[in-house]
Amino acid sequence: MNYYAHSDKEKDKNQWHLLRDHLQGTGVTASTFAKSFGGETIAHVAGLLHDLGKYSPEFQKRLEGHSIKVDHSTAGAIEGGKRYGLIGKILAYIIAGHHSGLPDWGSVADETSLEARLKKKLYDYMSFSKEINLPVEKDITMPAIRPIVGAGFSVQFLTRLLYACLVDADFLDTERALNPEKAAARVKKYSLKKLSNNLEQYLNNLCTKASDTAINRKRYKILANCREKAECEPGLFTLTVPTGGGKTLSSLSFALRHAIRYEKERIFYVIPFTSIIEQNAMVFKRVIGEENVLEHHSNFAYPQEDQWEMENDLADKLAQQKLATENWDMPVIATTNVQFFESLFAAKSSRCRKIHNLANSVIIIDEAQMIPTGFLKPCLNAVVELVANYHATIVLCTATQPAINKFLPKEIVPVEIIDNPEELYKAFKRVQVHNIGTVSDVELVEKLVSQDQVLCIVNSKKHARILYEGIRGDGTFHLSTRMCPVHRTKVLEMVKERLKEGQVCRVISTQLIEAGVDIDFPVVYRSMAGIDSIAQSAGRCNREGLREMGQVYVFWPEKHGMPRGWLNRTASLGSMVFKRYEDPLGLEGVKAYFTSLYDVDAAELDKKCIMEDIREQERQLRFPFRTIAEKFKLMNDNTSTIVIPWDKYCQKTLAEAESNLFSGSYARKLQRYGVAVYEKEFRELLEFGALEVVGGRFYVLKEDMFDAYYSQETGLKPFTESMFLNDTLII
Repeated sequence: MNYYAHSDKEKDKNQWHLLRDHLQGTGVTASTFAKSFGGETIAHVAGLLHDLGKYSPEFQKRLEGHSIKVDHSTAGAIEGGKRYGLIGKILAYIIAGHHSGLPDWGSVADETSLEARLKKKLYDYMSFSKEINLPVEKDITMPAIRPIVGAGFSVQFLTRLLYACLVDADFLDTERALNPEKAAARVKKYSLKKLSNNLEQYLNNLCTKASDTAINRKRYKILANCREKAECEPGLFTLTVPTGGGKTLSSLSFALRHAIRYEKERIFYVIPFTSIIEQNAMVFKRVIGEENVLEHHSNFAYPQEDQWEMENDLADKLAQQKLATENWDMPVIATTNVQFFESLFAAKSSRCRKIHNLANSVIIIDEAQMIPTGFLKPCLNAVVELVANYHATIVLCTATQPAINKFLPKEIVPVEIIDNPEELYKAFKRVQVHNIGTVSDVELVEKLVSQDQVLCIVNSKKHARILYEGIRGDGTFHLSTRMCPVHRTKVLEMVKERLKEGQVCRVISTQLIEAGVDIDFPVVYRSMAGIDSIAQSAGRCNREGLREMGQVYVFWPEKHGMPRGWLNRTASLGSMVFKRYEDPLGLEGVKAYFTSLYDVDAAELDKKCIMEDIREQERQLRFPFRTIAEKFKLMNDNTSTIVIPWDKYCQKTLAEAESNLFSGSYARKLQRYGVAVYEKEFRELLEFGALEVVGGRFYVLKEDMFDAYYSQETGLKPFTESMFLNDTLII
């Protein structure tokens, strides 16, 4: 009798995907993925076990069209647990969850828990023994894991990486059988050596053409340091480079040279803001080729719920780069902090599938100070784990290096790539920073109006709007996330043009302008904030060094402009640094700021108790994977996105989405027309009849309500009580 893994309506039964072939193929592929960290024997047996439940007669009848509910994934988990001791428990997690996601160990009272599933009564699947020869326990070896941040953390991390190997292998083997065209589209060979040669040729041309100035000589020294340190042994590095130092291409040079020297497989850029990703990815594509760079962030990611629709019906239209978002199988990947760290603590197969490709890679974490403080400990432990046990080299890259050494185990000592960061900071210093104390809105408006070209960055959308209304007029602009991205882009284009032409240009903005926006003002005002934020603001002042010194004025605002909660703490610490240091943005001031910032109750650095959850029953390997995934959210997700029909392109796209069966495929096109609002405001807008649903999924501001609810100057208007309350949030 033949046993099948998958049916195919387009083929005769004798051409269906044989179960034996699927288990063996998945095992081989998973083993290949896990080889880089020594997990190949576990991954191989996971592949052999993962679909054992499909050997039941009931599942085979289900493939033939019978309406029978069959749990096919628990069988392999049970079999692995019986045969392989402690390794069997790791196998049980990854096999039981290969469709539904990594489970909690839980208790028998919860039928979705691993403990309950391992005691579940199943249909007879023992026919597998006729086709599958499982290895004996002594032939299954554990990777040489160094548990330097705790045994429990290391074991659960290994479980996640092995889970990724299995899930990706399962997807790919199924794809090869059922969708060979899509599988063929993935086949791609690349040479990091060739990419490195392209980059070095580009950089050499750039250096040859550059003027022989003091700043350009320093930029070349930064590049030289990156090239030299690429020869260092793999590990954890820091790259401390001021704004304007050319760290984007210099760090890429380090990454490619280091990858070639130590046979790493790919390069990751982890960046906090999509605007910076788009900017950096554009540079990478121009230098090393568009086909070699993957952008994976909200503007490019698939809507997960439409994944199977796309696989079955639109496969021939999917580009290779889009396919690579599923498993990060590209030479250079640019992604966000959120995508990177949340994937490392996720439970869903679609989120976890790609993380095995982080092993044996070079990972650049740009603007490293932006790792959220409330998740600092689990994030740093994940960084340490990748370096210590998965042959990754990680570079923490920033102008304001966070003081994290005390949180690292003694075995991990970061290597600074720059020979003399202090000297470099002084060479690139282009602004003077002044603390001007408390300033009322009236006084601030007077100061701003007295300047022809000035940028003012404040801590809340409400404060930005109040100041804008006090100044508004020709040459005055407002920026906040109440404006859709396309609207903001249009405003920034006008701002850049006016600055270039020497025209009057006054901008009131929230902190969204602090990173990823290449803009240059002679004078910047900044509401008191953390030193890292003030440094980012200073990066928008005299950016090109066209003046001897730009002027940055830091002030305490009126009460309605004060930051709240944790941001109030960072502002207070920033103020403290101003009092203690003549140059608050110097390396000593930055170090003092982060030392004080992290000198809090340990719970503040792991606010969701992720490490406690892992340690609670680590001796028994009882981990709450699903619970951790639900808690590990770097950004609040209690918002809904409203699409703003800003222009004809948006209106045309919405019309197409309304008439298309697969409306989710338009999500990326509409991303830049969205404004996120909190749930209460969203419900109020629905109650007021201001929104309509397009394509069954997009909530759109009605065109006949546009003028009433959306300002061409300040974006979505706050009309209700909840809108005014939430309008104090920073961006």
